[in-house]
Amino acid sequence: MKVKLARAAETDLETGYWFYSAQAPGGGDYFLASLRADLSSLGIYGGIHRALSKRFPYAIYYVLDGDTVTVLATLDCRRDPEAIRDVLLRRPRPV
Repeated sequence: MKVKLARAAETDLETGYWFYSAQAPGGGDYFLASLRADLSSLGIYGGIHRALSKRFPYAIYYVLDGDTVTVLATLDCRRDPEAIRDVLLRRPRPV
């Protein structure tokens, strides 16, 4: 399957990158490499409504449409569940 990222999901990754870059040298690069590996695995294992990052407390929310996985959000799981729900409800769905 193909994996696409919605613009909002790309922004989520950028936010995570800058957060982890501020925590330790190379932290942002490690974060992006880890999340990209998790995202690419969706091309093989996509089919549930949420996937969890193996190395970071992030959830990957996506939808399936034929042979395409569209990532809607990559969100920090440490956030308030209500805030996560609100973000997901506001995200546009692919057409």
